Amino acid sequence: MGKYKQIQVAAGRVSGPTNNLLAGMVLALSTVVSSSSYASPLSYAHDVQPIIKANCLQCHQPGGEGYERSGLDMRTYKRLMKGTKFGSIIVPGDSFDSTLIELIEHRANASINMPFHKSSLTKGEIEKISKWIDEGAKP
Repeated sequence: MGKYKQIQVAAGRVSGPTNNLLAGMVLALSTVVSSSSYASPLSYAHDVQPIIKANCLQCHQPGGEGYERSGLDMRTYKRLMKGTKFGSIIVPGDSFDSTLIELIEHRANASINMPFHKSSLTKGEIEKISKWIDEGAKP
């Protein structure tokens, strides 16, 4: 975008398709900002562990079905970050490519979507875990 066009945009003087595009971008940005209402930074112990304890731990600890199949032990931060016998499930800083988010958002094969045999996590719980991962998945 040229300097003259930037000035026009900043002054609100652009009309037509460009103005519609800008209005759409502002609306999308305001939606993202308003949905990210969690205080930063999120922590594993305070924000994520309670969700895991309520929804995942029954299966993902020694003796549980999920642990036996995948090797994923979710009892502690260190064990969660270790991942499964197939590899890591969290990519710090990248929730979209983290297997954990793929599974809880039901973007994986339906036979392995999580939590298994339970109700899905709420949108707020998924957003909280995603934000924690995007912030670097700190303890």
